[in-house]
Amino acid sequence: MTNNQIANMLMMFLVIMVVLLFVLIVIYLIIRIKSKQKEKPATNNEQTSNKSKIQQMYNVQSIFNFMEFEKIEDNMIIQKKGKKFAMVVKCQGVNFDLMSNVEKSSVEQGFTEYLNTLRKPIQIYIQTRTVDLTGSLSTYKQKVRELGDNLSRKEFEYNQKVRSGNYDVSKLEGEKFEITKARNLYEYGTDIVNNTERMSLNKNILTKQYYIVLSHYPEEANNDVYADEEINNIAFSELYTRAQSTISLLSVCGINSKILDSYELADLLYSAYNRDEAEVYDLKRAINAGYDSLYTTAQDVIDKRIKELDKQIEEEAIRKASSIVDEVRQEKENEKKLKQKEKNIDDFIDQMVEMVLEENRSVLGDDITDAAKEKVKKKKTSKKSQTKEVKDNEQERTEGNGRTRKSK
Repeated sequence: MTNNQIANMLMMFLVIMVVLLFVLIVIYLIIRIKSKQKEKPATNNEQTSNKSKIQQMYNVQSIFNFMEFEKIEDNMIIQKKGKKFAMVVKCQGVNFDLMSNVEKSSVEQGFTEYLNTLRKPIQIYIQTRTVDLTGSLSTYKQKVRELGDNLSRKEFEYNQKVRSGNYDVSKLEGEKFEITKARNLYEYGTDIVNNTERMSLNKNILTKQYYIVLSHYPEEANNDVYADEEINNIAFSELYTRAQSTISLLSVCGINSKILDSYELADLLYSAYNRDEAEVYDLKRAINAGYDSLYTTAQDVIDKRIKELDKQIEEEAIRKASSIVDEVRQEKENEKKLKQKEKNIDDFIDQMVEMVLEENRSVLGDDITDAAKEKVKKKKTSKKSQTKEVKDNEQERTEGNGRTRKSK
């Protein structure tokens, strides 16, 4: 094969490669143009969907769209679109430390038996709340009002009998004694109401409430297909049976318990999601205000943390500023004392000399001691007079300079 033939073959191969490269570039450009044409309507759809989402954000939505549960029905909390049901048993606490050894052992034995009967997991939930004395106050006030009305009626009847003069003195004394008892009872009730009102203002009085949460998953029972209503009925029967068993077994330990109804479940969840506002704005007021169509009123955790940090920074800054001011004041006070001592150093020396002479009176004798103290006093007086003359001369010199400037 000659060199010309090899060159021709290479040239043909190069031409073929250039043609293939050109074809591939054309195909790539066609595919790119088609993909862009498809993306345009998609972006338009996304924009319209985003607009609809933005519009929906301003619409009133149910609170259950944001919570971890769908609804509360038949004393149950329904979660995960009907795949989980929960029933809550409220338990009354017992003071274990105040029990005798026999009572403690019986409580421990009863609780152990309850744990041994468990075949499915349970959840123990403890919620801390401030003591709400509103209901007790209204009851107390109503009874005290009745006592006051009774006292007023007895006093009116007694005064009428006294004015008539037709009743025996002993009988009137008996009625007066009854009026005194009624008045004391009324005053005692009034004091209880006032003390209870003052106590209700203290937000530091807390109480703990204990709950046992029982859960049921419908898919654990069987794989048969049931309607939603049948699934709810089966879940209620299962949870109610387990709750009643729990109540009976806990009663052996001396723990009184009950199943929470739907309203109490809503109050429990409301207090859990709105810890700050639940103390002053209870569930009944929230429902009347339409809070069931809003999201939780609790503040965002980050916002609360920022506020706490701002408060901590402010307190720390005030504390440091106070300490610095105290240090500056102390330094100024020490400087003032130092300057005072430097200024009156001769007086302090003379006072010290007098103290030394007085301490050594027994050694020096009364005559020498008194003579030395008198000499010290004379020197002190002469120094004061010299100092005064120097000050007067300086004052006259300054006044003379001032008059000279004015005359010029």
